[in-house]
Amino acid sequence: MGQAHVGVGPRQGTHVGRAVAALAADPEVNRWNGESLSSGQLAKVYGFTDLDGSQPDVWRYLMEGREDEADVDLSGYR
Repeated sequence: MGQAHVGVGPRQGTHVGRAVAALAADPEVNRWNGESLSSGQLAKVYGFTDLDGSQPDVWRYLMEGREDEADVDLSGYR
């Protein structure tokens, strides 16, 4: 067996679930009206993490045009 894939995005739905919980608990949630948000963005604002303690930001990874993970330092996105 080869190495396990070390991706950029959340490994479980936990990170996204924590984003939803943070929004639900925010008394000023209306500030996000009309916005398109990612769990990575919200993790930076609200301070939550994935189960491994990271704050994966797959959207930023994709927007920066990363096509070949072999040449990318993924630590900047997790």
